[in-house]
Amino acid sequence: MLMRTDPFRELDRLTQQLFGTNGTTSRPAVMPMDAYRDGEQFVVQFDLPGVDPSSIDLDVERNVLTVKAERAPDYGDNVELQVAERPRGVFSRQLFLGDTLDADRIEAHYDAGVLTLRLPIAEKAKPRKIEITGGSQARQIHA
Repeated sequence: MLMRTDPFRELDRLTQQLFGTNGTTSRPAVMPMDAYRDGEQFVVQFDLPGVDPSSIDLDVERNVLTVKAERAPDYGDNVELQVAERPRGVFSRQLFLGDTLDADRIEAHYDAGVLTLRLPIAEKAKPRKIEITGGSQARQIHA
Protein backbone atom coordinates (compact mmCIF):
# COMPACT_ATOMS: atom_id res chain seq x y z
CA MET A 1 0.00 0.00 0.00
CA LEU A 2 1.44 3.36 -1.02
CA MET A 3 0.35 6.59 0.63
CA ARG A 4 0.63 10.14 -0.68
CA THR A 5 2.55 12.42 1.63
CA ASP A 6 2.29 16.18 1.73
CA PRO A 7 5.30 17.92 3.33
CA PHE A 8 3.45 21.24 3.44
CA ARG A 9 0.54 19.92 5.51
CA GLU A 10 2.36 20.41 8.84
CA LEU A 11 3.50 23.88 7.73
CA ASP A 12 -0.13 24.78 6.99
CA ARG A 13 -1.20 23.59 10.43
CA LEU A 14 1.50 25.66 12.13
CA THR A 15 0.57 28.71 10.06
CA GLN A 16 -3.09 28.32 11.03
CA GLN A 17 -2.11 28.20 14.70
CA LEU A 18 0.27 31.16 14.41
CA PHE A 19 -2.09 33.46 12.53
CA GLY A 20 -5.26 32.27 14.23
CA THR A 21 -7.09 31.11 11.13
CA ASN A 22 -10.05 28.85 11.82
CA GLY A 23 -9.46 26.12 9.27
CA THR A 24 -11.16 27.89 6.38
CA THR A 25 -8.02 27.88 4.25
CA SER A 26 -8.08 26.29 0.82
CA ARG A 27 -6.03 23.28 1.98
CA PRO A 28 -7.74 20.49 3.89
CA ALA A 29 -6.88 20.06 7.56
CA VAL A 30 -4.70 17.22 8.82
CA MET A 31 -6.29 13.80 9.37
CA PRO A 32 -3.96 11.63 11.50
CA MET A 33 -3.82 7.99 10.44
CA ASP A 34 -2.50 4.57 11.50
CA ALA A 35 -2.24 1.67 9.04
CA TYR A 36 -1.27 -1.94 9.66
CA ARG A 37 -1.73 -5.44 8.30
CA ASP A 38 -3.84 -7.83 10.36
CA GLY A 39 -3.79 -11.30 8.81
CA GLU A 40 -5.67 -11.23 5.51
CA GLN A 41 -6.51 -7.51 5.59
CA PHE A 42 -5.09 -4.03 5.99
CA VAL A 43 -6.62 -1.84 8.68
CA VAL A 44 -6.49 1.94 8.41
CA GLN A 45 -7.68 4.17 11.25
CA PHE A 46 -8.28 7.92 11.01
CA ASP A 47 -8.74 10.27 13.97
CA LEU A 48 -11.87 12.33 13.31
CA PRO A 49 -13.06 13.49 16.74
CA GLY A 50 -16.26 15.50 16.78
CA VAL A 51 -17.09 14.73 13.15
CA ASP A 52 -20.70 13.91 12.31
CA PRO A 53 -20.67 10.47 10.59
CA SER A 54 -23.00 11.79 7.89
CA SER A 55 -20.28 14.27 6.80
CA ILE A 56 -17.76 11.48 6.09
CA ASP A 57 -17.35 10.65 2.40
CA LEU A 58 -15.35 7.68 1.05
CA ASP A 59 -14.59 7.31 -2.66
CA VAL A 60 -12.45 4.86 -4.61
CA GLU A 61 -11.43 5.74 -8.14
CA ARG A 62 -8.67 3.95 -10.05
CA ASN A 63 -7.14 2.50 -6.88
CA VAL A 64 -7.12 5.86 -5.08
CA LEU A 65 -9.12 5.94 -1.85
CA THR A 66 -10.20 9.43 -0.82
CA VAL A 67 -11.50 10.11 2.69
CA LYS A 68 -13.19 13.47 3.32
CA ALA A 69 -14.94 14.71 6.43
CA GLU A 70 -16.09 18.04 7.77
CA ARG A 71 -16.30 19.34 11.30
CA ALA A 72 -18.53 22.38 11.54
CA PRO A 73 -18.51 24.74 14.51
CA ASP A 74 -20.93 23.60 17.21
CA TYR A 75 -21.66 27.08 18.51
CA GLY A 76 -24.10 29.66 17.20
CA ASP A 77 -23.44 32.60 14.90
CA ASN A 78 -23.95 35.23 17.59
CA VAL A 79 -21.21 34.11 19.99
CA GLU A 80 -18.03 35.97 20.80
CA LEU A 81 -15.35 33.34 20.33
CA GLN A 82 -12.49 33.68 22.81
CA VAL A 83 -10.26 30.74 21.85
CA ALA A 84 -10.38 28.59 18.69
CA GLU A 85 -7.74 25.85 18.82
CA ARG A 86 -9.78 22.86 17.66
CA PRO A 87 -9.45 22.31 13.90
CA ARG A 88 -12.63 22.83 11.92
CA GLY A 89 -13.47 22.67 8.28
CA VAL A 90 -12.74 19.98 5.72
CA PHE A 91 -10.40 17.09 6.48
CA SER A 92 -9.08 15.05 3.55
CA ARG A 93 -6.64 12.23 2.92
CA GLN A 94 -5.82 10.09 -0.14
CA LEU A 95 -4.35 6.60 -0.14
CA PHE A 96 -3.03 4.79 -3.17
CA LEU A 97 -4.22 1.18 -3.00
CA GLY A 98 -1.94 -1.43 -4.47
CA ASP A 99 -3.21 -4.21 -6.74
CA THR A 100 -2.88 -6.58 -3.80
CA LEU A 101 -5.92 -5.03 -2.08
CA ASP A 102 -9.57 -5.73 -2.92
CA ALA A 103 -11.02 -2.21 -3.28
CA ASP A 104 -14.50 -3.65 -3.96
CA ARG A 105 -14.83 -5.10 -0.45
CA ILE A 106 -13.71 -2.22 1.79
CA GLU A 107 -15.57 -2.05 5.12
CA ALA A 108 -15.89 1.20 7.08
CA HIS A 109 -16.87 1.76 10.71
CA TYR A 110 -16.96 5.00 12.75
CA ASP A 111 -16.91 4.85 16.54
CA ALA A 112 -15.70 7.22 19.29
CA GLY A 113 -14.16 9.64 16.79
CA VAL A 114 -12.18 6.98 14.92
CA LEU A 115 -12.94 5.92 11.34
CA THR A 116 -11.71 2.36 10.77
CA LEU A 117 -11.38 0.94 7.26
CA ARG A 118 -10.74 -2.75 6.60
CA LEU A 119 -9.26 -3.53 3.19
CA PRO A 120 -9.08 -7.26 2.38
CA ILE A 121 -6.10 -8.74 0.57
CA ALA A 122 -7.11 -9.65 -3.01
CA GLU A 123 -7.40 -13.36 -3.76
CA LYS A 124 -4.89 -13.04 -6.60
CA ALA A 125 -2.30 -11.68 -4.14
CA LYS A 126 -2.61 -14.47 -1.57
CA PRO A 127 0.06 -17.20 -1.53
CA ARG A 128 -0.95 -20.39 -3.30
CA LYS A 129 0.58 -23.75 -4.08
CA ILE A 130 1.55 -24.69 -7.60
CA GLU A 131 1.87 -28.35 -8.44
CA ILE A 132 4.98 -29.38 -10.32
CA THR A 133 4.73 -32.49 -12.42
CA GLY A 134 7.43 -34.41 -14.13
CA GLY A 135 9.34 -37.59 -13.72
CA SER A 136 7.84 -40.14 -11.39
CA GLN A 137 6.94 -37.76 -8.56
CA ALA A 138 4.66 -34.76 -8.29
CA ARG A 139 5.23 -32.19 -5.58
CA GLN A 140 3.83 -28.85 -4.53
CA ILE A 141 5.73 -25.57 -4.13
CA HIS A 142 4.51 -22.30 -2.63
CA ALA A 143 4.23 -19.53 -5.17
